[in-house]
Amino acid sequence: MPQFFIAIFIILLTVAAYLAMMKVYQRFPYPFFIPVLTTTILIIVLLMTFHISYNGYMIGGQWINSLLGPAVVALAYPLYKQRHVLLTYSFPIIGGVFVGLFSGMISGLLFARMFGIDRDLILSIIPKSITTPVAIQIATGIGGVPSMTVVFVMIAGFSGVLLGPMILKWVRIRSSLGRGIAFGSASHALGTSKAFEYGELAVSMSSVSMTLSAVLGSLFGPLVVWLFHI
Repeated sequence: MPQFFIAIFIILLTVAAYLAMMKVYQRFPYPFFIPVLTTTILIIVLLMTFHISYNGYMIGGQWINSLLGPAVVALAYPLYKQRHVLLTYSFPIIGGVFVGLFSGMISGLLFARMFGIDRDLILSIIPKSITTPVAIQIATGIGGVPSMTVVFVMIAGFSGVLLGPMILKWVRIRSSLGRGIAFGSASHALGTSKAFEYGELAVSMSSVSMTLSAVLGSLFGPLVVWLFHI
């Protein structure tokens, strides 16, 4: 079968799986049923069942992956509409992102050391709360393993989306501003997708936090390594 038709089939399969999982989430709006997570699990099951390799899936998956850039750029629209909020709350936004980013790096490092994880993996864990393309570059620069960093970024994203609503409810953070900063600085793009459920302001704050985390993370990553003598 020509690769073009394989790519079309993979794309349609992925979109159909996502739409189906979206219906499930609308019917059962529980954190563990978020479409990004359930679609990922469903695709993995299908690939294993029909013995389709990762490279085979990526014949079409690469086209879906290429849409990540435009999707991130599209976040600029709600960001522009909320520009007055950014100016009004610039200090809490920058402060919140700084605390979220720094605590995310330090907590990952300390837990890794506590469990005796080796140096290469510790360096791969440090940029886990930063969006994947930037996290890979940071991991490469500080001596981590980029492929493992991708795994840790996914874990951080999914755990933030699953546990974030419960934690925010527990600590009584109800403002869209606080929720957006929390999701964006802790769970990058996946957190931003979850922020859509809390309104446009939360999405705007989450996209800002995600962007600031990427910028500041490029600076703080090597600094954390130096401070803790890794």
